[in-house]
Amino acid sequence: MSAAPGSGLQVTRRGPVLELTIDRPHRMNALDADTVEQLVSAIAGADEQVRVIVVGGAGGSFSAGADLAAMTASAPADEAAAEADAAATMARAESLVRAVLRAPVPVIAAVDGPAVGVAASLALACDLIYATERASFLLPFVRVGLMPDGGSSLLVAAAGGRVRAGAMMLLAQPMSGEEALAAGMVTALAAPDELAEMVAAVADRLAAGPRRALQLTKQALTAATLAGVDDALARENTGQRELLVGPDFAEGARAMLEKRRPRFA
Repeated sequence: MSAAPGSGLQVTRRGPVLELTIDRPHRMNALDADTVEQLVSAIAGADEQVRVIVVGGAGGSFSAGADLAAMTASAPADEAAAEADAAATMARAESLVRAVLRAPVPVIAAVDGPAVGVAASLALACDLIYATERASFLLPFVRVGLMPDGGSSLLVAAAGGRVRAGAMMLLAQPMSGEEALAAGMVTALAAPDELAEMVAAVADRLAAGPRRALQLTKQALTAATLAGVDDALARENTGQRELLVGPDFAEGARAMLEKRRPRFA
């Protein structure tokens, strides 16, 4: 089964391998609410015949992160509506990361091009991460008056260490694919035209393995390395909901869409 091109998410079954491709190339695969919900539904709803899930992006970009244009397309009617929108945004980000972490089968990220914001969280929540030489990971939240979310305050530090996480979060410094490999944040690098073949080979190897043993191994590894994920998500939820309804985000989002420097209060 596969959705029509440009519908937000391509869903393809290759035997026991479920391939999910974010397909919004006109927006560099930015994640709007509908695409996030499709991703969560596809991951959480995978049947027992699925033994591996692969998440990637179409058109040379993994994902530009949250779709700011969609988020700011219409102004909330009042403060209560703004707070409700913020709560819904955070609920979607949390559900996406939890779907990956809770999936009973290995989830592979195939990262070609930029993985930005919550998309970087999505990639780093996966069990194996394969990237191209032109891949990059960026957490630009502070540039628009926000804080990291999607569990990235824990996921990035767990993968690359606190100092690298600080540079990525506080200074919004991008990390290239080569730097991510050196930092232990990705499993391996490939040329852009070789990524699909590399990931397919790994997926086939996992699909031929013992499903229950892989499931319990994944659960043990997640528990050992991401034991604080619930606390991290809770902190991000509280902080980000405050920031999403604040003046700095309003100015930051306008500035990014208008391609100018923000003027924070």
